[in-house]
Amino acid sequence: MLVEFLLLFSVYFIARAHNPEAFLIGPGRLATVAGTGITLLLLTSGCCLVKAVAAIRTDASGKAFAWILGGIVLGCGYPITKFFEIRWNIAHGIDGETGIFYSVYYYLTLNHLVHVSWGLMGLMWVAARTGLGSYSSTDYRGLEAAAVYWHTTDVLWLVIFSFFYVLR
Repeated sequence: MLVEFLLLFSVYFIARAHNPEAFLIGPGRLATVAGTGITLLLLTSGCCLVKAVAAIRTDASGKAFAWILGGIVLGCGYPITKFFEIRWNIAHGIDGETGIFYSVYYYLTLNHLVHVSWGLMGLMWVAARTGLGSYSSTDYRGLEAAAVYWHTTDVLWLVIFSFFYVLR
């Protein structure tokens, strides 16, 4: 995943180098509130997974399960917010054919959405296994691996958020 996003970020920088004006104007037309909301949802969801791992380390599987569910619910806020953001963009004439900035924006953010969707499915699997008692303080590798993947999507989003909503 990291190599894939390294390549995608390279596309961003190449497109930006060749089209500086588009990348200067582009962020001003996006709904920054949506990007900020997604950021808060993902970071809070990641915090839930930190709490879940901490709980399972003390054999509090019920608490871990609840924290994982909280992480899933908050994480589901991302695709929901993205859906409404894309509807807003399209209503304001911003689609993948509007210009290079928006083509790169959609390519990166929708690719990230795919990875978040995989992460959510992984979290659902881990929640089910936690609910069934598969993890304990001596073996919680699956939960920890899912948490690391989820945190990776968080970090990638922070970069994407900076590229498209903050940097001018």
